[in-house]
Amino acid sequence: MPTFTIETTYRMPYYRQGTYEAATPEQACRLAIEDEDWSGELPDYECAGPTYVTGIWKGRDAAYEGEEVDVPSHFDETAHRMISHFHELLAQLAHIAQPTGLPAAEFDRWLPKATAAVEKARAIIHEQRDPDQPAADNVLASS
Repeated sequence: MPTFTIETTYRMPYYRQGTYEAATPEQACRLAIEDEDWSGELPDYECAGPTYVTGIWKGRDAAYEGEEVDVPSHFDETAHRMISHFHELLAQLAHIAQPTGLPAAEFDRWLPKATAAVEKARAIIHEQRDPDQPAADNVLASS
């Protein structure tokens, strides 16, 4: 019977708490995200992610040395699977978000929502803020 070396991983999130002076909650969130001081970080054991497969190799103790085997997608990290599928859903929605034979009034109600969903999806993919969110002024609170 064949043997395989399987590498599995889980994610352990870390958190920190900080106080930020800002005009809006959105600005405070932006300040927190941009704050690079993680000296007070703590592990969040209650939110450790599920175990997923990060590598498969043919043979015993063959990690990074043996013949690599593709990991079946259902063993991939859930967040990565969602992101990959999100790209596919966006492509499908972007393709259909054009005149498709719907009655004009129905299409006119649907298209702006579909277009906004596509724009938000693209912003998420490119790690940008939502299209309808203005940039915040970023000023760290003084201690």
